[in-house]
Amino acid sequence: MKISIVDLEVFYRVGVPDAERAQPQRLLLTVEMESDFSAAAKTDSIADTIDYFSVTQRLLKFGDDKNWKLIEKLAADIAEMTLTEFKPQTVSVEVKKFIIPQARHVSVSLTKRRN
Repeated sequence: MKISIVDLEVFYRVGVPDAERAQPQRLLLTVEMESDFSAAAKTDSIADTIDYFSVTQRLLKFGDDKNWKLIEKLAADIAEMTLTEFKPQTVSVEVKKFIIPQARHVSVSLTKRRN
């Protein structure tokens, strides 16, 4: 099974030029977590699943006091944090950035598996 948090609006400092990182900018995050949630389907207990509210709250604060030059590094850091703290088998992360006026967005996506 998969839990998806789609287009979560966050404000992080990201960009190659220092001026771009001076202020947090709007990004949209999509985080998909795959695992065996069959126990939760039987027990109806949040203890048997990944609490997506907790994941969301962590992502909203993830950029506090941090900055990144590249959204590639940001996506990798989000994936690593999600694997470490919330323990899905697989996590996929997409970061959407709105820096090119002629494009709807620029995005980076990656998938990581837990060791």
